[in-house]
Amino acid sequence: MIQSIIKDKPTRLFVFFTAFFVANALIAESIGTKLFSLEKLLGVPPANFTMFGQSGLAFTLTCGVLLWPLEFVMTDIINEYYGPKAVRRISLIAVCLISYAFLMYYMAIGIPPADVWLGMGKKNGIDNMQVAFGGIFGQGMRIIVGSLVAFLVSQLVDVTVFHKIKKRTGEKYVWLRATGSTVVSQLVDSYIVLFIAFSGLFTWQQILAIGMMNYTYKFLVAIILTPTLYLIEGRIEKYLGHDVAKKMKLAAMGHENE
Repeated sequence: MIQSIIKDKPTRLFVFFTAFFVANALIAESIGTKLFSLEKLLGVPPANFTMFGQSGLAFTLTCGVLLWPLEFVMTDIINEYYGPKAVRRISLIAVCLISYAFLMYYMAIGIPPADVWLGMGKKNGIDNMQVAFGGIFGQGMRIIVGSLVAFLVSQLVDVTVFHKIKKRTGEKYVWLRATGSTVVSQLVDSYIVLFIAFSGLFTWQQILAIGMMNYTYKFLVAIILTPTLYLIEGRIEKYLGHDVAKKMKLAAMGHENE
């Protein structure tokens, strides 16, 4: 029985998607403490935008945004072949496991450090390893909550928009339903996390301006990654076979008997 399940190609593919989805989300959350300059990364002069009364705006982003676009690509692929229930279940699993990971991070931060470990840090030029460890893994609680809520809500928005577009267009215009659902859900994601994490600390003008800069980056990346969807779908169809892939797409839309 177990061997037959493991050998089933759609099941194996779903296990791979689930593992990658959860791992990618956890890594993105974990590296989100570091900020980077997109302009420096691209080797171009700093941007100097003015929006909502805020001047000198540039693309200062968290490292987590480097991985989040892949999460929305995976959402669209899973949605295409396994349906909205599968996306909701995987998203909930990801949120639970990320919450568990941060709980473990905080427990690890609270454990008294060994002198030998602190000494190892000083040998490597780190004055206080405990502070450094806490700085990397100890994100603020509001940021963690905001990020998780934004992730879960944006995933649900992505699923809804994706299927509404697909019901209208059928199997045509993969780029429209995938990119359209992503750009809408990314807008929701950008502002939910900012309002939860920084409301009361930043003015609403600052939140709107920073959110728009973040969303501009996410929007552009969503457009750039659109061809990736066709590449992945082509590989999936080759792996599963045309007939199986078609049946899965129909089942995902609730048309198993068509």
